[in-house]
Amino acid sequence: MFARIREDIASVFDRDPAARNAWEVLTCYPGFHALLIHRLAHKLWNAKLRWLARFLSHVSRFLTGIEIHPGAKIGRRVFIDHGMGVVIGETAEIGDDTTLYHGVTLGGTSWNKGKRHPTLGKNVVVGAGAKILGPITVGDGAKIGSNAVVVKDVPPGATAVGIPARIIEDQREQLREAHAAKLGFSAYGLSKDIDDPVAQAIRGLTDHTAELERRIETLMRELEQLRANEDARTVAERFDPMLRKVVDK
Repeated sequence: MFARIREDIASVFDRDPAARNAWEVLTCYPGFHALLIHRLAHKLWNAKLRWLARFLSHVSRFLTGIEIHPGAKIGRRVFIDHGMGVVIGETAEIGDDTTLYHGVTLGGTSWNKGKRHPTLGKNVVVGAGAKILGPITVGDGAKIGSNAVVVKDVPPGATAVGIPARIIEDQREQLREAHAAKLGFSAYGLSKDIDDPVAQAIRGLTDHTAELERRIETLMRELEQLRANEDARTVAERFDPMLRKVVDK
């Protein structure tokens, strides 16, 4: 139990630069509290103490603003950032090291019994306000942009944005998302279809900095090659007189 708590605290430090110390995480992070209570509620659910499990999850929602059905399966080192408005359905499954931002819904599209909520793989990032609906699968390492509505499977490593969500396949957009990930806000979606002028300005800046980084990397490679060639030439010039003396002898 304490090992899991230490893991959860470490995951907060890894993914939230605002976290300052362990005490702050223990006392001031509703996502951490919601997951802690969910583990107990999930055990009660599996022990067939269904009402008690539901009541405990209800108390958790009152305290944290995060609604997690006690039947949901949640992996290790999952991080719910901010958390307000997050809803996770009964048959939802979340893999290890996944990150959910505020307003995320893992919901169902059917009133039928059985599997009706999504399955998220490992290392998935779901942006603020995104809705993932139905018994679909989001592959390992996938990213869901903010406010996206996902109703179809998302392949591993892919990025889905928009309403309804589509997979980003354009190479320029992929480079933009990869660069945005380095800056820490790719989860909020920078699709070319966004009409908001601020988002368009951010997209332009991201494209510009990504192109600058690409040129710098190219220059660095060329400089390294020139340096290697120069070093080889220097070595050759240094040993050339010695080789001549050997030949003359």
